[in-house]
Amino acid sequence: MNVFTLDPLKDDRWAEFIGRHESSSIFHTAEWLEAIRRTYGYRPVVYTTSEPSCPLSNGIVFCKIKSWLTGKRMVSLPFSDHCEPLLDATGSADAIAGEIDRAINCEKLNYVEIRPQGAMAVPDGAMPMEPSVLHLLDLSPNISELLKQTHRSSIRGAIKKAESEELKYECGNSEELLSTFYRLMLLTRRRHQIPPQPILWFRNLIACLGDRLKIRVAFKDSRAIASLLTLQFKGTVYYKYACSDSEFNKLCGMPFLYWKTIVEAKSSGLTTVDFGRSDRDNPGLILFKDRWGAKSSPLVYFRWSRTKVQDIAKGRSSGAMKRLFAAMPDSLLETTGRILYRHMG
Repeated sequence: MNVFTLDPLKDDRWAEFIGRHESSSIFHTAEWLEAIRRTYGYRPVVYTTSEPSCPLSNGIVFCKIKSWLTGKRMVSLPFSDHCEPLLDATGSADAIAGEIDRAINCEKLNYVEIRPQGAMAVPDGAMPMEPSVLHLLDLSPNISELLKQTHRSSIRGAIKKAESEELKYECGNSEELLSTFYRLMLLTRRRHQIPPQPILWFRNLIACLGDRLKIRVAFKDSRAIASLLTLQFKGTVYYKYACSDSEFNKLCGMPFLYWKTIVEAKSSGLTTVDFGRSDRDNPGLILFKDRWGAKSSPLVYFRWSRTKVQDIAKGRSSGAMKRLFAAMPDSLLETTGRILYRHMG
């Protein structure tokens, strides 16, 4: 079985294919891929067994990354919580896996990584990576039932607290809201002692995704205290980024915004809230998502490796680097993020 490649930013078959495939997500879209290309320069490519003259019946999309710091690799997909391989029953999985092995050797790639959303057998030649957790919330119950299934004190109590504080709410994707969001992002990333992604990334997401991207901000009087950035595709709203001013955490701005997202998604006829990926070494975040009534499942990535590569994400967790990030002025922290994330996809 032959394997072909295509450029999903130029080949219209890709958009048509993901539009009808039941397992496609926002991370498969040409708009998401274009934002990655504009910001980081990664070139997307799709591997498929469908001939160039035929409609697509399968495909795995990758971004090709060339970095002097972290090496050459293909990832499906950078900065994406998951990206399900869109395969069929024709034997395409084995054929594409064989082509991946060829690419590793011929192109001297350090590794190739896929990030499936669902459970799947270990592909030939691949190794499973340390599992993380994905939370999905089913929106089929009515609003009262959705609220009732949340944790009584930490969620329902927090929502009541936010309402009693008369928090104000804005939603959109204007430059003003982006600036507000990014200020809170700087505060949050400094608190976590890691650099933020460049503001260009968020500007490109807005330019490419348009109204499918929403920035939600909670205000106490005129002070922004918390913000969520969400994406939408088909029947799903995707939580992607959250940030807050910890000085105002007691006002419960973050639960307030999550609940606003759920209510708006339900009223718009959406079916699912994707709460995103959580590392297993972050039990507090996992517990927070559990308390919304979201169903958790293992999220296992797979990697074909030629050589062992240092993981910059692990390196940045060292105490010395964290202290350095925490002490940087905003301008230098932003610059550091702009440089580092180019190598971290």
